[in-house]
Amino acid sequence: MNPITNSHNHHDKLSRFLFDNHEVRGEVVNLSDTYQKILDNHNYPLAVQKLLGELLVATSLLTATLKFEGDITVQLQGDGPLNLAVINGNNHQQMRGVARVKSEIADNASLKEMMGNGYIVITITPKSGERYQGIVALEADTVAGCIENYFQQSEQLATRLLIKVGVYQHKPVAAGILLQVLPAHEGNDESFELLTTLAQTIKEEELFALPVEEILYRLYHQEDVRLFDGQSVEFKCTCSRIRCEDTLSTLPANEIDTILAEDGNIDMHCDYCGNHYIFDKIDIENLRKNKPQEAFH
Repeated sequence: MNPITNSHNHHDKLSRFLFDNHEVRGEVVNLSDTYQKILDNHNYPLAVQKLLGELLVATSLLTATLKFEGDITVQLQGDGPLNLAVINGNNHQQMRGVARVKSEIADNASLKEMMGNGYIVITITPKSGERYQGIVALEADTVAGCIENYFQQSEQLATRLLIKVGVYQHKPVAAGILLQVLPAHEGNDESFELLTTLAQTIKEEELFALPVEEILYRLYHQEDVRLFDGQSVEFKCTCSRIRCEDTLSTLPANEIDTILAEDGNIDMHCDYCGNHYIFDKIDIENLRKNKPQEAFH
């Protein structure tokens, strides 16, 4: 493989690659604007910001393994001061995420200190077909370790994740590499271990700063590596006024009337992007006219 310099922006991009001489595939992702937009409108503690960066990288890499249209939600749940952290992504690499903090969290808090006793829930929802959910206890020290455990337990696929979160050119950045033995391959564990050992030699600043071609050349210049076209990653929230209207139409009429009487309007706030959808009395009257009779009972 020859080194290729790449002058255009390589941030917010996911790239897939394949080893010609090993039954192993890989992905590299580098996220900056997407990560920043998930942090915007929230005042998360530093440790939670870092955890969301790790979860974002992991979800993007997992979403890229989908062979169908649909989405993956990766969430951490626990009984600690952070009781929920969730990232949702789809096959178009459109990502969103949120965390729920109950009490104070130190800047250097570990995953265990933040989540307490908990588990990771991975939900795969294809546009057509069965929804699938896998649940694994949070037994590893890192998000990467927990997801490796998930693949070992539910998919029986040897998987390695390398995730780095930090700052590059004064902007938050989260990046990572996934290596995975190809499904239905009963192969050479030694070659997989060698490739993962080489991946671990990448420095944080290299992962943040270099285009994927250079990263792969530095790690695997003695291997035959096939690199596929990159895919853009972006923050995208699925909230909308229409979705809020659909939710309101399922609520009892007296409950809506009570909120309007007390507050003057109904403020529906999206935790993911910070948008507010305001409905006043006239909006609700119009909604009742336009929605079917069974709504607002």
